[in-house]
This record gives sequence, C-alpha cells and structure tokens, in this order.
Amino acid sequence: MAAVRRADATWTGDLPTGKGTVSATSSGAFNALATSWASRIEAADGRTSPEELLGAAHASCFSMSFGNELSKRGFPPARLAVSASVTLDMTDAGRRVISSALTVSGRVPGIDAATFAEIAETAKNGCPISNALKGNVTLSVEPTLEA
Repeated sequence: MAAVRRADATWTGDLPTGKGTVSATSSGAFNALATSWASRIEAADGRTSPEELLGAAHASCFSMSFGNELSKRGFPPARLAVSASVTLDMTDAGRRVISSALTVSGRVPGIDAATFAEIAETAKNGCPISNALKGNVTLSVEPTLEA
C-alpha cells in the first residue's frame, strides 16, 4: 500500500519581496512556517526554505535507513545524529539544488569504523529520499563512529 503525505504552501507577492508559509497537512507536525526568497539565498532570520525542508527530509530518512541497515546486520545503534546540508547554487541551467551532504555520528556497540562507514554508504544509497534525488543532486555521507 502506498503512503501519501501532504504539505501545503501559500505565497503572496513577487519573488524578491514576497512571503509564504508551508504546513505539514497530513501530520499537523508544523503549521504555517514562514518562507521567503531571502530565507533561501541570504539569512534565514527565523524563516525556513525548501532546501532546509529537503535537508530535514533527507536527514530523517537517512537516519531511519541507517538504523535499519545497522540493525539488520546485528548492530542496533544506541544513537545516531544526522545532519544534511543542502546546497542551492547558480548553474548554467539556472538556480538548482546541487548537493545534499549527510554527516552522521553514532554510538553503535560492537562495530568497527570501516563497517560503520560501509553500512552508512549502503543506507545513503537505499534511503527513499536519496533515491528521489539520485541523478539530479550530488549525494555524500561522512560517517563518524563515536567511542
């Protein structure tokens, strides 16, 4: 069965001076988060952006994928902390999201750093959000195993 989740956005005005909101309609987890063009290319100033939301989705998806892969191999994680840095830049084709760089640190009993890194790469490649971005955006993962 397919899972469908919905988010809604509003926008008022032109691109440089306009403003908008975005809400997680399916879950109600957040409502009317402020967005603006300036929050995308200048300072966030308490507003979010599509790139920040994409980073949140990628970090969350990867953390689940990585935890699952570790557990399937007999290494259930005590803790994983994931960040995704999404880069929006000007290209020859116009402004584009060009990369999503994941960093993960984790406490995983009984695992060595090489295995941790190998499983992190597998999780990056298997995460549904990574798969949605693959071929359009450079994806990377930098794993750090905590002692």
